Amino acid sequence: MWNATKTSDLKASRRRHGPRALLLVTALVCTGLAVPHTATATTAAPAAAAVGYEAESAQVHLGAVATDHAGFTGTGFVDYTNVVGSHVEFTVDAARAGDTALTLRFANGTTTDRPMDITVNGTTVATGLSFPSTGTWTGWQTRTLTAALAAGQNTVRATATTANGGPNLDSLTVGTPSAVTDWSTAMTDSTMARYTPTTIGGWSYPVGLYLYGQYLTYQRTHDPAYLSYIKSYVDRFVDANGVINQSFNSLDSMQAGRLLVILHHETGQQRYATAAKTVRDRLDTYPRTAEGGFWHADTSSRAHQLWADGVYMVNPFLVEYGKEFHDSAYADDEAAKQLAVYGSHLQVAGGLLKHAWDESRTAAWSDPTTGLAPEHWCRAVGWYSMAIVDVLDAIPADAPRRPQLLTILRKLATGLERTQDPATGRWFQIMDKGDRSDNWTETSCSSMFTYALSRGAQQGYVDRHFTAVAQRGYQGVLAKVSLGADGLTNLADITIGTNVGDYAYYAARTRATNDFHGLGAFLIMNEQLRGARKS
Repeated sequence: MWNATKTSDLKASRRRHGPRALLLVTALVCTGLAVPHTATATTAAPAAAAVGYEAESAQVHLGAVATDHAGFTGTGFVDYTNVVGSHVEFTVDAARAGDTALTLRFANGTTTDRPMDITVNGTTVATGLSFPSTGTWTGWQTRTLTAALAAGQNTVRATATTANGGPNLDSLTVGTPSAVTDWSTAMTDSTMARYTPTTIGGWSYPVGLYLYGQYLTYQRTHDPAYLSYIKSYVDRFVDANGVINQSFNSLDSMQAGRLLVILHHETGQQRYATAAKTVRDRLDTYPRTAEGGFWHADTSSRAHQLWADGVYMVNPFLVEYGKEFHDSAYADDEAAKQLAVYGSHLQVAGGLLKHAWDESRTAAWSDPTTGLAPEHWCRAVGWYSMAIVDVLDAIPADAPRRPQLLTILRKLATGLERTQDPATGRWFQIMDKGDRSDNWTETSCSSMFTYALSRGAQQGYVDRHFTAVAQRGYQGVLAKVSLGADGLTNLADITIGTNVGDYAYYAARTRATNDFHGLGAFLIMNEQLRGARKS
């Protein structure tokens, strides 16, 4: 959910002169795992080049240097003995006193966390610091904290706190990491360079999804150009009196309604409230299944059908509308009901959801007995995963359907962990058939699952170990983004808009670059993993 703090009066940031190829940030790519500073504060030292120290060259107590798992740096890594108190101690130099980033590179191929205490010169700076599962012993990741170093020589010790010992430890990097790209701003700048608010496309859910991600980036950066762009797009469709030229005869057409709520929140202009109420009021007459689930569209070809996609198209809008316009009593209950009804039909054994369900059993794709579509298409499941987390963020703790939604999400998280590709960290287009040669890992759904698991673990909806699953997904998605020769970002392997079909249909879908489904999901994921989303 977007932060409800009004930001229209924030001071303007610097003027933009086009897309930035590289933006410096003082965080690792895995910022989602950053640890709060716990050491005694000192004057911050000027940034210096990072210096690496190999674990195999440090002092090792109750551990051994090993080389049996690929991907390490230097000549090996330290394999901790599985006892409390096993540790590795580094001797490091600092040109001056001050707070300094300490980055530990590790691998943990078990499913059990292997926490460690970190001390600097005998003072504990992190207690029980989590080193969660990395999936495999070759799934190297990093953990960063900030601590005060003294000028000259320092000792940094990482000590296991449980009988499981520590993770495999590869190295310690001292100092600010090398500059990395702020992919949210780079991607937003690139998209704004490619399209104006007029040429980006019509009123649609893919554009609405992308612009919602742009808004999250605006909330962090406070760059007025980002919000102005969104407003210019919406103003193409909403006149001065709040009349919006849309019929809202499908759930897809409602998703961009989130932008109406955002703009009312940011500007206070009544016309956006009027336009948003048009979407809300359409739900009063919108067709439903016998249990009250919204049809995917008010057309004969979608009659009586629930598509997993649909829950994201309307329910995040609903709860945000309810909060902004004091209609939460209806909106929260309706959104929770929709997710519960959809989940009760679409979720099957193992936790994953089928793409769609037909109450009438007349659609060509529906099973005559169950009414279900034949496959677990990844983006349909991704839509549902994001929607259920967003709605849980919004509804009251004592909401009647909250336990049911938590059960659905926890089963889904288990299914996501099981079907994550161990080689890439991403998820397959047809989720449970990753062993087929024509199947492929898809970027938009991988972003969606990464977001949902990270947010779910952060909020306590799912077990904390899913943070590590999300981190593997994050690294997998980042492998699909790059900078072109023109300095603009490119995000690859995004499936284009997709209907319900069979395996061959999904596998043959076009694998696009910079499709808005992927750009929007990426921005939502990236802002969550950067730590910008607040509880």
